[in-house]
Amino acid sequence: MSLTLLLFQALADPTRLRILALLRVMELSVGELAQVLGQSQPRVSRHVKILVQSGLVHRRKEGNWVFLTLGEDYLVSPVFAAMQQWDAGPDGAGQGQPDAEALADIARLEAVKAVRAAAADVYFETHAAEWDAIRALHVADDAVEKAIRQILGSEPCGTLVDIGTGTGHMIRVLGAQAGTVIGYDRSPAMLRVARIRLAEAGLPGVDLRQGDMYSLPLPAESADLAVMNQVLHYAQQPAAAIAEAGRILAKGGRLLVVDFAPHDRDDLRERDAHVWLGFSDQQIKKWFQAAGLSCVEVMQLKGRLTVRLWLGCRV
Repeated sequence: MSLTLLLFQALADPTRLRILALLRVMELSVGELAQVLGQSQPRVSRHVKILVQSGLVHRRKEGNWVFLTLGEDYLVSPVFAAMQQWDAGPDGAGQGQPDAEALADIARLEAVKAVRAAAADVYFETHAAEWDAIRALHVADDAVEKAIRQILGSEPCGTLVDIGTGTGHMIRVLGAQAGTVIGYDRSPAMLRVARIRLAEAGLPGVDLRQGDMYSLPLPAESADLAVMNQVLHYAQQPAAAIAEAGRILAKGGRLLVVDFAPHDRDDLRERDAHVWLGFSDQQIKKWFQAAGLSCVEVMQLKGRLTVRLWLGCRV
């Protein structure tokens, strides 16, 4: 059977079109899709199987979980472009607004996102005081700090933005190199601890703000260095988080992502609210490229979990 026929067969069902629209927003498990669509898991699984066979959807297995994501861009982008054009009509004057069913799907998807975010927020609020000790269980802090200094060098920078600053650890490591330092975190408890620890470290003037990594309240091209240290594995949409970090970088600005290589510690998902069990070089480089960044260096630190450092530069 030709690929063209597989694609048209996969698209010839309203539920499968709804699934594609939902996966365009974020990765979902089959159970979450069933919840949003209001259908049984076996029925949703049958639709997913057809989409996977066509290449429009990929399965991504992490531990005991299987997530669904859109397929390769060369297959998926023409589909969405065609749908947009068809909705607009021959003269381009069509409204192309979501119908009632699509709006209901979006509302239920927001509920799924809220459940995920609430679980993470509870974890961070509960563990703020001992956060540095939890993070250091995987690779010793001094080894990570040494690698960060090595990959970034000692040259001063204008504006440093620490995305998901937690207790301000990265600001304590890198703050002296920057003229302006801004730290963002969703958790008020984390920010309270960060203010105390930064004051103790002699860095009381740091600008700490509550903020979302998907929508940073900063102008485009306003930062010289952005850091995401052990943040990305909590992200529901890591590609979107990297794209937002890329948006705020000036030309020649750099983004440092420090996180885990792929692993099979599924207990971290349940116990420590991890959404992703590590990242491959291929994943990070793809997201960098989509954000207008070139991956210029990768480093690795072996430990109970392998930590990798990816440095991207705004081209």
